[in-house]
Amino acid sequence: MLKGPTSSAILPSVSQDPTATLVVEPVHDVALADAVSAVAQETFPLACPPHSSPADIAEHLANNLRPQDFRDYIDDPDADVLIARPLPEGPILGYALVFHRDPTDDDVRAVITRRPVSEVSKMYVLPDHHARGRSQSASRALMTAAIDSARARGRVQVWLGVNQENRRAQRFYAKMGFHRVGVKTFSLNGSIEHDYVLAQDLSSPAL
Repeated sequence: MLKGPTSSAILPSVSQDPTATLVVEPVHDVALADAVSAVAQETFPLACPPHSSPADIAEHLANNLRPQDFRDYIDDPDADVLIARPLPEGPILGYALVFHRDPTDDDVRAVITRRPVSEVSKMYVLPDHHARGRSQSASRALMTAAIDSARARGRVQVWLGVNQENRRAQRFYAKMGFHRVGVKTFSLNGSIEHDYVLAQDLSSPAL
């Protein structure tokens, strides 16, 4: 299925090999869904609040981050799945999921009022490649590509949600140009979490 243009970036590698390069690219082949799902299954629990129960986390993984879920995301014309990996065709180090459609959550709609907008729904990087030191490029490049994918589709704003207890992620998003605009609730299989809503204004689309 044809999708809108997205950005890719080739950067110094975060891998052990200093001669390798890191590429951030959109996924168009559903055959990669299993590999992206594996990264999602590994990284999501690490970002959950400390009070999240293993049962709630496991249920969320089983209902939202399966290979079939990622096959659906890859096939969705209003979504972009982006991956970061060392060349040539190295293992996936992180991924981002961007939805290019209006928000449906009432809390979000109350504070994200510009149109059209995109949501960075998910962005996770394996723990050894978080944004620090040489590994800074993996998470930064993924977020840059996510923002660029929204801009390429003519969006005027991009937004995301982050748990109020995740200070590390909040600092990273602030460095990437996001600012807090509101609060929304997030249900982790019945456990209500409170997320900050962050947004970043983009250039107006060309007329």
